[in-house]
Amino acid sequence: MLVKDIMHKNPHTVTTGTTLEEAYRLMQESRFRHFPVLEGGRLVGVVTDRDLRLATSTLAPVPFPAGALVGDMMTRDPRTAGLLDPVEDAARVMRELKIGCLPVVDGGELLGIVTGIDLLDALLLLTGVGNASSRIEVELADRPGELCRLTGYFSERNINIHSLLTYPDTPDRVRTVLRIGSIEARLLADGLRQAGFEVVWPPAKPWHR
Repeated sequence: MLVKDIMHKNPHTVTTGTTLEEAYRLMQESRFRHFPVLEGGRLVGVVTDRDLRLATSTLAPVPFPAGALVGDMMTRDPRTAGLLDPVEDAARVMRELKIGCLPVVDGGELLGIVTGIDLLDALLLLTGVGNASSRIEVELADRPGELCRLTGYFSERNINIHSLLTYPDTPDRVRTVLRIGSIEARLLADGLRQAGFEVVWPPAKPWHR
């Protein structure tokens, strides 16, 4: 999945000459929390609802005066993403920089914007949670052939795998989360255990609060 698949196209923008009051009003009306800032049609910054609240708050060390402009307080030269960037790279950049959005540019032209909510939507799509499916989580040894052995178990039983994600658990073990096209997750989990797999979810016995 790429940035172009999840971005908001033709995002709402403001200019460096937009007043803070007008930018805040536009945010309230559009219900967006991030605006790319343009100057002469070129991306020069980003402003967020948090920026505007802090800039106009009476509790701010130096509140901006009435009539102050977006260009006076925006984040300049923002980090951007490209259309063909993988969504996980965009997520990594946003997490490392602790930012809530990435304007998407191509050849210097602003084409869209990706936000944290867009990345959550991408996660839902990647995990297949929106499909009628069951969840099974298995811990595997981190060595060649283990994932093939696991998927082969479902293939032999003519069960479709809607999605499959893995992540490291320990230096030599990985967790594998599958969404499968069956409602018999517990029976399949029991069969996996009998076949020698270490099943994390569903648990071997029903649990209660």
